[in-house]
Amino acid sequence: MIGLYPTWFEPGVGSGWIVGIIATIHVLASHTSVGAAVFFAGLAVYAHRVDKPEYLDFIRRYGLFLLVFSYVIGSITGPGIWYSTTVASPRGISALIHSFVWKWATEWVFFVIEVVGVYMLVYLAGKVDRRTHLNIALVFGLAGYTTMLIIIGILSFMMWPGQPEWFTDGGYLNGFYGANTWAQLALRTAFMLTMTAVVGGIVASRFEDADVKRRVLRVLAWVGIVSTVAGALLQRWYLATLPESALVVLENRMPAGYAPAMATVLALTLAWFVWTLVQPRRVHMAMASVMTVALLVLGLWPGETTRESIRKPFVAGQYVYSNQVIARDVPGMGIRSELPALEAHGFLKLHPFAPDALRQVDGSNLLEAGRFLALTTCSNCHSLTNTGMRPLARYFGGNTDVPALAAYLQAALSTGNTMYMPTIPLRDDEAEALATYIASLSDPAAAQAWVDRRTRQAAVLPSVADDAEGAPR
Repeated sequence: MIGLYPTWFEPGVGSGWIVGIIATIHVLASHTSVGAAVFFAGLAVYAHRVDKPEYLDFIRRYGLFLLVFSYVIGSITGPGIWYSTTVASPRGISALIHSFVWKWATEWVFFVIEVVGVYMLVYLAGKVDRRTHLNIALVFGLAGYTTMLIIIGILSFMMWPGQPEWFTDGGYLNGFYGANTWAQLALRTAFMLTMTAVVGGIVASRFEDADVKRRVLRVLAWVGIVSTVAGALLQRWYLATLPESALVVLENRMPAGYAPAMATVLALTLAWFVWTLVQPRRVHMAMASVMTVALLVLGLWPGETTRESIRKPFVAGQYVYSNQVIARDVPGMGIRSELPALEAHGFLKLHPFAPDALRQVDGSNLLEAGRFLALTTCSNCHSLTNTGMRPLARYFGGNTDVPALAAYLQAALSTGNTMYMPTIPLRDDEAEALATYIASLSDPAAAQAWVDRRTRQAAVLPSVADDAEGAPR
């Protein structure tokens, strides 16, 4: 047996989309809060230096808004990510915890400081002297950005370990720090300031004093313009730090309109900030709210799903496949690949939660065995229904030729020739079972006809064997 867990099957949209939806909302909340922390620190320094109390009032109002928008929503979606990823990708989360548990503990310490800091900024405004208020803003900004510094290393490890020595020597520093760490940190810093500027428009638009509203919105516009342009430029650096498999996915598996769509979102975001800069008096809360939702749906969601997609076939550290199988030896962590065992004994015999009736494939259980294989090896990335992400049936063009499907599966998966797909060393009977199930997704009758044929063959073969044994010698 190998150490696999039960598979969480969500028939509506798939487990991956459940995780993605929660994570995207969390990124909007968390990145806005971190960006606001850095922005507040800088704005507080400027406001105290030039004696602009209206900027301090904006910090107080924006902080109060963040208590609900970022910290309440973030505190709900944060545990939501933990719960959903634990059942959707238990070995992926386990890989991260075994490497970075103390990093996460450190991040939580700074998160507590960040939460206390935003409360102090909001409720001590006007009640403490300027130096104390400024120190609170600086500590808030530092604590917020430190949480980003810590999490970025873990996110980068999910793409690939920072240094190749991690595979042989282990050590969290080898896994944490790499070229992708710094590129992603720079890119996310720019993006979080962009989100801070967009969301800040909701708060700034509520100022009744037209002159104060104009000045605050112009500050937000400049922050947004600079950060958006910086993010576009930093994207090239980020792409240069990706592994070859990620670049293959970007070039071959993303929709044809993805790049133009992202360029359009970038242009619209810049246009929003330029319009805010030129016409700040015409900005209303409804418009700023629509822009925030647009950024979430058109910018964040595609960006986060792309980041998840380009990690394929891995989910963590270039050694845990998206279907939870350990794909390579990691001597530095005492980890051994499970592929040789799967090749020798088969997936059904080694999966600890496979029903006993399915461990040996025959004509009577082809469909059930195939469905179990699809659930455990495919459903983390492919929906088994017509809804959700990458429905499995659509990849085979309605083909119901079971031998042809089985041959394709063994050529594409068993050999590892498809760079962005896990290597799945299916035995002949397992490939036939999975092919039968895939055929049933397009034409249940055709698949059942194949099952009936194989059942008849299985019934005839023992009879022939019995006749041979009873024949005179």
